[in-house]
Amino acid sequence: MVDRHQVMNFRVQAQQLDRDQNTLADAAILDIGVQNTGPDGARWALAVRGVDVAALSAKNLVLLWTIRGAPHVYRRADVGKVVAAVEPFSDADAGKRIYDASKPLKAAGIGNLAALDEVAAQLRAIVTTPTVKGDVSGRLAKVMPEPYLRFCRACDATHLYEMPFRLAAARAGLELQLDTSPPVLQRITGFTRAAASGDRYDLIRAYLHLLGPATPKQVADYLDAPVKDVKALWPDDVIEVTVDGEVRSLLAADENVLESADATSTRLLGPFDLFLQAKDRATLVPDTAHAKELWPVLGRPGAVLVDGELVGTWRPRKSGNTFTVAVQPWRKLPGPMRKAITEQADRLAAYRAVSLTGVDFAI
Repeated sequence: MVDRHQVMNFRVQAQQLDRDQNTLADAAILDIGVQNTGPDGARWALAVRGVDVAALSAKNLVLLWTIRGAPHVYRRADVGKVVAAVEPFSDADAGKRIYDASKPLKAAGIGNLAALDEVAAQLRAIVTTPTVKGDVSGRLAKVMPEPYLRFCRACDATHLYEMPFRLAAARAGLELQLDTSPPVLQRITGFTRAAASGDRYDLIRAYLHLLGPATPKQVADYLDAPVKDVKALWPDDVIEVTVDGEVRSLLAADENVLESADATSTRLLGPFDLFLQAKDRATLVPDTAHAKELWPVLGRPGAVLVDGELVGTWRPRKSGNTFTVAVQPWRKLPGPMRKAITEQADRLAAYRAVSLTGVDFAI
């Protein structure tokens, strides 16, 4: 029997949220990808794990549309292995990942993987120089047949379904330029897709190491993959543990860490930090009201992590020359804890290159 506190401590240690110094090569979360959503995205996620993000650039980072079609950062040196690792496990998996785009393809007798290959080929032909996403989309709509296209009321235009567009981009050897909005796509210099990903970029193993113990369904939900495919690729070197009455798996090599892990750090996690992406939300936040606050339908806040527990949410407040961090604690916090949170708010302000005006604790 493993209690949730052990699980939380294990994940803090596995994800290196207890490190003050770290390197790009050793940053474990890059083995699954670091989601780059919002102003405090991938770089902040690396910063709170001790990486000197001031030294990072397009020379050593690559931004790709991968898991769930979201933009994720990886080590540039590993891009070929990453693209191999994030490919769908099967045609059924590809169909699940592209959502409603699969239906017209099936009706037209086009396989999902074949469709992704066709979109990738056209993307590769279109993007010969850095090109804004909207321009790529417009040109793609002119060369793709009807089963690939849909009418978008918001745009009042016909274009490719979004998920095939995104998931085919890496398949085509295309990356997103860092810090561009709207996104600019460009060819990855010297791109060659690896024949096999290797253990480092085995996403199932990476999930079990960074977000374990976990069930096949939890991993499948994270990847948007069918549970059947995940089970078929489940690692052999796992042990079973029971968490809150549920049988889950953990890599055998991590058993001692799970039993002994201790967490004594304070961090302000970004809204899409990997720690918050685990699919066992009731383990992360048992209180349903707090869970609704942390994961609203729109406008997610960040989370305050203290000594292996999520103790509240935070939001940045910038007005003119002032920058404050508004903290909504889930309980009354003692003085030393508030001081540690304030120190992390200072760290966030320095990361954003602004001066911290103050920290507003709701209680």
